[in-house]
Formats: sequence, structure tokens, C-alpha cells
Amino acid sequence: MAGPKFKTGLRLMSGNEAIAEAALYAGCRFFAGYPITPSTEIAEELSERLPQVGGFFLQMEDEIASMAAVLGASLAGAKAMTATSGPGFSLKQENIGYGCIAEIPCVIVDVQRAGPSTGMPTRNMQGDVMQARWGTHGDHPIIVLCPDSVEEAFWETIRAFNLSERYRTPVILLTDEVVGHMRERMFLPNPAAVGVYNRRKPRRLPAKYLPYQGGGSDVPTMAPFGGGYRFHVTGLFHDPTGFPTNSTEVIESETKRLLRKIERAYNDIVQWEELFLDDAEEIVLAYGCVARSAIEAVKRLRKRDRKIGLFRPKTIWPFPDQSLVKIAKRPHVRRILVAELNAGQLLLEVERVAGKYCEVDGLQRLDTEMIAPRQILRAIREK
Repeated sequence: MAGPKFKTGLRLMSGNEAIAEAALYAGCRFFAGYPITPSTEIAEELSERLPQVGGFFLQMEDEIASMAAVLGASLAGAKAMTATSGPGFSLKQENIGYGCIAEIPCVIVDVQRAGPSTGMPTRNMQGDVMQARWGTHGDHPIIVLCPDSVEEAFWETIRAFNLSERYRTPVILLTDEVVGHMRERMFLPNPAAVGVYNRRKPRRLPAKYLPYQGGGSDVPTMAPFGGGYRFHVTGLFHDPTGFPTNSTEVIESETKRLLRKIERAYNDIVQWEELFLDDAEEIVLAYGCVARSAIEAVKRLRKRDRKIGLFRPKTIWPFPDQSLVKIAKRPHVRRILVAELNAGQLLLEVERVAGKYCEVDGLQRLDTEMIAPRQILRAIREK
């Protein structure tokens, strides 16, 4: 596996290139997508790299078809992914919902850009935070990971595939134009040293297989199409056999199971970074590219004896509310500043979680430019 088909060693890579390479490490062997700035380099890289490892690349006619192709490939047993940006992400939402209710593992990369609509394709924003959580309709769980560097984009891509396979669910890797296009040095490990999780397959005879029987973990085993197991897949509410049901009891029970399988895995899914929080009276909360400016601002303020720290969610959804509540409850914490490149999408969630324990403010920028460290410094000093 670690032969010439894989890049290893010290490399200078963009975030998009790192995502593409990480997908191969994770076992991805199918990509379907449609070119869209600023995610196109992921498709370009995989169009060359996937055939080298025995995989398949399809450029589809649009984003709707590409999401459908990814679901079909996953049902057939392949680890599958797609990549897009805001407008394409919107088009994928109906089939993302299908993937949620049918419990089809796959990875969707959204490299955010300025919007709404066509917006400004080559400029950066973080406007898809709520679309990632609520873009498709109905009550459903979702896992959304948000890296802030090229190296983290690599490792979070692998984690996205592992979580998707472990919990039989679509997982969204939410990056942004800055992370996608900046280039940084990173070390690519030997593929044999990377932990990769593969979906659990049924052990029982095909005649006794129930494709949506969750069991103790609430996560059903998954047989590949063409592997001797016949089962039904639908976007309708269904019972453990996979066939549609009108039973209100089954509908409620299955919906709760979908939600519960992610809720009970909180400690496995949710990750965050803390910096200087032991004595912090003020906290900057930032994610993605903005976290890089936040770290610099916090370090500068620390040198000026300002008791300030950083909380960076690496998992945006499920939101790391349990951890943030514990921090907000500390008697010396008086304020959280949420810095983001939108009108305050994650600010609303932070207010909900921590607003009763401390003051919560927002620092937003909507002109497609980065929030610079000096803006965070100014926002802290002005309070």
C-alpha cells in the first residue's frame, strides 16, 4: 500500500491537495463532483490520483447528480466523497438528506466562499455554518469538521471518513477558501501507520439480515449491494427491514435512533483546541482560517499581561457545548468573543450555550477579507 502510488515524506501542499491525498489514505476509491471554485483542485487532484490506486473519478453533469452518484457508490461498498462550495453545497442538500435517513456513509467537502448565490467565487467567507447543520430538511444528525491548517485538513479528512464509516452517516468537512488555497509544509506519513476504520459488515445469513437494525450501538451493519444481501433503500420512513412504514411508533423510534447514535458518540466525535484557558477572564472563540488570526491576537495580548484564552472548535456540529459550558461556568470567565466571517452564525449557538453564564459578543466581517489579529486586539481592548 505504501509504494509509489502514495506520496510520503515532507511536502509543500495546499489545503485542497492535502484533502485529496488524505482521502486516498482513508481508503476513498470513488469521487463524483462538478467543478466549482474554490474546491476544484480537489477534483483535479483526484482525477489523476484515483486511477493510480484502482479508484474511479466521475465528473457529473451537476452537483445533484454527483451527490447521487456518491451515495450509490457507497451503497455498493466503496468509500466515496465529493467536493464543492456554497452554491453546489445547496444543490446537494436533498441528497444529503437522503444519505442521512438511509444511513449511507460518505464525505462531503465544502470549501466555503463568499455568498449568497454566486457571491464572489474567489473570495473567502464562512457563511455555510448553518447550512451545514440545517441545509437539508427534517430532524437529522450531522457531523461537521472544521480544520484551520493544511496539516489539519489532511488529518480531519481521514477522521471524516472514519466517523462516516463508524456511524453510517454523511460527514461534512467544512473548510474555506483560505485553508483550501494556502500552501504549508507538512509531513505525509506511511499509509500503513494511519488508522483507518471500515464499516461493519453483517455476519448473519442474508435471509436474516435487517439493514436498519441498530442494536446496542444504534448503528446498523451494512452489506454492500452485489454482495449476496438483498435489501431495500428508500428516502421514506422505513422500518428495520428498509421498507417504507406508516407506523407512527416506528417512525418516532427510528428518528430517535438516528439522533441518538450521534448523541451517544459525543466524546468520540467532538474535538476542540484550548489555549491559555486556565486563568482566562476573556475567551476568543474562532474556527477555520479565523482561528489563525485569533491565536496570534491571543499570544500578543498574553505578552501584555491580559488574561485571555482561545477556544477553537474543530468539530462544529455536534457543537462542543458540554466543554464550553464548563469553561463559561468558571467564576473568572466574564466574556466570550466569537470571531467569524459571517453575520454571526455560530455566535447564536454560543449565546444559547454560554450566554447565561457570561457575556457573549460577536466580531464579524462581511467584506470577504480576513479578520486580522489587530481587529481582534481592538475588539478586546475596546471592552
